[in-house]
Formats: sequence, C-alpha cells, structure tokens
Amino acid sequence: MKNSNELIPLKIIASGTALPENRVYSSDLDIKLNKPNGFVQKRSGIEYRYHSDYEMSQAKLAADALHAALQNHQISPGSIDLLIFASAIPIQTLPYSAAHVLKESQLKAGTACFDINSSCVSFVSALNVASGLLATKQYKRIAIVTAEMPSRGLDWEQPESALIFGDGAACMIVERGDGQSGIVTYKHETYPEGLELCEVRCGGTRKNLRTGMDDSDFLFQMQGKPLFKLTASLIEDFTDRVLSSANLTMPEIDTVIPHQASHLGLEHIRKRLNISDEQFMNIYRHRGNQVAASIPSALHEAIMTDRYYGRDYVMLLGTAAGLSLSEMILKP
Repeated sequence: MKNSNELIPLKIIASGTALPENRVYSSDLDIKLNKPNGFVQKRSGIEYRYHSDYEMSQAKLAADALHAALQNHQISPGSIDLLIFASAIPIQTLPYSAAHVLKESQLKAGTACFDINSSCVSFVSALNVASGLLATKQYKRIAIVTAEMPSRGLDWEQPESALIFGDGAACMIVERGDGQSGIVTYKHETYPEGLELCEVRCGGTRKNLRTGMDDSDFLFQMQGKPLFKLTASLIEDFTDRVLSSANLTMPEIDTVIPHQASHLGLEHIRKRLNISDEQFMNIYRHRGNQVAASIPSALHEAIMTDRYYGRDYVMLLGTAAGLSLSEMILKP
C-alpha cells in the first residue's frame, strides 16, 4: 500500500449540483419520436433526464452548482481564490467559459479563473491540476465547476446517441487539507485513432463560415460500435496499470465513480473490471450522460449517500472523446 506521506494532498470540502427544471421522461420521447411506449427507456436505459430550455444560460447553471456547494457547507464566496471551469462544451469560443461563470457567480471580481477541456474527463483533469496548484501554495481554496447542456447539440437522426444525454452541473470545492487526504495515483492516456469516433466539428478553426460547414457539423456525432470496440480493447490493461501504480487491487477500492456514458457501457465496464454492484456508483437512470458533469455529479451523490468520506479508496474512472482514458484513485 502507498504510505499517506506519498499522497498528493487534496481535500474535497464541499460539493453541489444543479439541474434544469425540465425533466424529460423516456415516455415523452416515445411520443416525440413516434415510437411504441417503452421503446426509449429500453433503448436508452433512462427513466428520465433533464434538458434545459433555450433561454437557460450555461453559465447560470454552473453558478447555481457553485452556490449550492457554498451554501451547503456555509463557505464564504470571498474565500475562493481560483475558479476552474471543467467542461467539454464551451459557452462560446471567446472569452473562455470560466469568465462567464465568474460574472454569474457570487465570487468577487478579480478572482483568477480558467477553463480545462478534456471532453468527458475534464473534471478529473481539473482535480489533478488543482492538486498541483494547491501544492505550490499559490492558491488555498479552488472551486471546480462543470456545466453541460448537450441537449442543444443532439442529432435526432441518430437516436443511438440522442436518447442518452442529459443536462446538468456540479461543483467541488477543494483545499490542500492536512495531508491525510489526497490523490493516491492518476493516469490519463489519449489514443488519437479514436479522434473521429466522437465529435462536434464546429466551434473552432476547422469548420466555420470561412472554411465551410453544414448543419451536422454543429451536432454531436458518434460512431458507437467502433468507439465501444476501441475502448474495450484498452480499458482492462489501463486499469491494471493504474491499480498497480498504487499497489492496490479492485476489491480494495471502496467506491468506483465512473463516467455515466450509457447503460450498456456502464454494465460492460463493471463486468469487465470485476467491480461489484456495491462498489459501483450509478446515477445514469435519472441523469443520463451529462458529459463532463457526469463524474462530479456521481461523486456528489456518493458524498451525499456516505460512500465517499470515511472510505479508504475511491476511484474516478472515465473514457472520453479523443479517445482518452482517465482514472484517479483518491483517499478521502
């Protein structure tokens, strides 16, 4: 086992989530898509998910999650000295999204902020970056906020992907702590042969008014079977290397918090990695795939249901467009 002195110090001191008001049941989508009753729930594995209306602000949703974390734990907004926005989907190209969130928040003007985007594992990347910044003592208290609205980019001609997504936001507030809590190990790998298997092509220099684009370039596109095949070929060896780096085995992990990719993907990961039902954190049935907000939302649920604090080891586990694999083992 790794000695606690080898931990990268990091303490989650508060968490919060936010959801749009609009709850979309799979039965609603049966009607929308002219399908028989029960079709969408069977296909997607979701009872309901949340979709924002077109008036809702992503920055406001992010700020709501931040404020929930502050209020739940009675933390002063003025004590936050860095805000990290960790999401796959930006609010706009420029300025960066964290500046928009800062404007909507109760944090003071002048607070340092920036974005991190590594698709669906953005939160895990941000947690790792935050630990390094806290170690330098340049910052004392960091808010990591993730907010996603994938509902605005769904291609309803591709039900395989359109049925599984939900909107939402989550926030974790972290400090360096007393050294008893922290990151045991962390690994992130990217395999660019999966680059085109999961993408939204517009929003940058590749597809725009000057270079040419069409409507589908604005929408989420996924090649499910090859994406699944590539992920499946990599995930076992990757996880073995993560566990070995910490001198741990999967049964020693108390709680596993995966990216809530899809019901089939979650079950495949659980079985492939020999994770028990008791270890596995699954909120997919009532949230769907919330992109980068999935992992912190499930982490918040673990905190609220006594599956985080007081445990020995918690694993964050995600796959993302790129194709990226990311895992982190935390000592709460």
